[in-house]
Amino acid sequence: MRMGMRWMAFAVMMTAAGIAAGGVTDATGEDQTDVAVTVYNNGLGFVKDTRQLELPVGDVTLAFKDVAELIKPETVSLRSLTDEGSMAVLEQNYEYDLMSPSKLMEKYVGKRVQLISLSDDHRFTSVEAELLSVNQGPIYRVGDDIYLGHPGQVVLPKVPEELYATPTLIWLLNNNVAGQTVELSYLTEGFRWKADYVLTLERDDRSMDLTGWVTMDNRSGATYENAQLKLVAGEVHRAPDAAGAGLGAFMADDAAMMRAAPPIQEAFGDFHLYTMPRPTTIRQNQTKQLLLLEVNGATAEKHYELPPAPRHYFYGGVQRQPLRDLRPDVYLKFINEEGNNMGMPLPEGVIRVYQEDSEGLLQFAGEDRIQHTPRDEEVRIKTGKAFDIVAERKRTSYRRLSDRVHELGLEIEVRNHKDTPITIDVIEQVIGDWRMLENSHEFTERDAHTLVFAVDVPARDKTVITYRVRVQL
Repeated sequence: MRMGMRWMAFAVMMTAAGIAAGGVTDATGEDQTDVAVTVYNNGLGFVKDTRQLELPVGDVTLAFKDVAELIKPETVSLRSLTDEGSMAVLEQNYEYDLMSPSKLMEKYVGKRVQLISLSDDHRFTSVEAELLSVNQGPIYRVGDDIYLGHPGQVVLPKVPEELYATPTLIWLLNNNVAGQTVELSYLTEGFRWKADYVLTLERDDRSMDLTGWVTMDNRSGATYENAQLKLVAGEVHRAPDAAGAGLGAFMADDAAMMRAAPPIQEAFGDFHLYTMPRPTTIRQNQTKQLLLLEVNGATAEKHYELPPAPRHYFYGGVQRQPLRDLRPDVYLKFINEEGNNMGMPLPEGVIRVYQEDSEGLLQFAGEDRIQHTPRDEEVRIKTGKAFDIVAERKRTSYRRLSDRVHELGLEIEVRNHKDTPITIDVIEQVIGDWRMLENSHEFTERDAHTLVFAVDVPARDKTVITYRVRVQL
């Protein structure tokens, strides 16, 4: 089994002497008084499970049930909240050999079982048999006959002691206080959370509202009732692990949560911690959405950017064809600061932009993924390509001064078919050691080989940028 292989290096069976020392005390979910779950970006969850137990004094075996199936047992810690020094852990085990029809049959190979059949007159008949094998199907010996399978039911006398219905942690404890409140903490796989944002842009392309949602998926193998939930945003480093499991797509829809309060955010080392304002039940195999933030009346700016031509395209002695029908990228930018009604660190996620049409109906206007964004930083969302803005690039002159020195002239024409003027950043790449000889418009240097011409283009008009540059390759 997959889980058996996962924990083979850790789990061992309890010794008979250890179990007999003080009997077995079961701790189930009904004993739970509090639970807290912290979920990380990388699929990891940290669980703190508090339970009130009636533990006898002396050596006792504690069977702690209803824990996550994907628990990392090497991270388990048990402590007393009643008296820190009143309980000593002598031995700790994780029982992963869970009960199933195939497991039960495997435990009874070589033992006696009952075979129940329904006769033609609707009466049940029972016969004792020896289970010889379950390899590729059960094989029984009844008297001197060998049965390959059986049409009726197999009845087993009891459940083997080494099988458990749910994953169970077992401790051999030395307890000095009768009755204990204990806290179990552990890491478990099987959690995912991500942030999704809905940005509503007014028709003026400036005013915006932003709503953020946490979408969390629980595949850990346990349900956490009324849990205090915290989320950690940031890249928490983990040691490499060959084991890994992907999770399916997130999908949840709960409009009632629109009225919920957003979480409390705080710095946590080099990460950010988001504490949900009220307890919530996190069910196994459940996808849950919770409100992350709600911003009204923030200011955004629409921005156009024409990407550069392919590197080296216009360089060299070969005549290149003009690049026509170029469409600039459209960006929406805003500052994540208090002065813009914002200022909360934004976890990585997808921002989906919606905008009203002429009838006042919201329409989808593009989406983009943002990285973890601290406060006071700019957020840029690429929403698509402009429809009514067209550009053309061409080389207007070229001279080869030596094997390594070249001169070339370039022209970029930007045509604006919109009814409103625009400002566009035209991005140009230069190579080698370069020197600008002539330029029709001012530019800035984004880096050593990237020039940015920020130009205005009137409504239903065009702007032409020309420059001549000398490069040494």
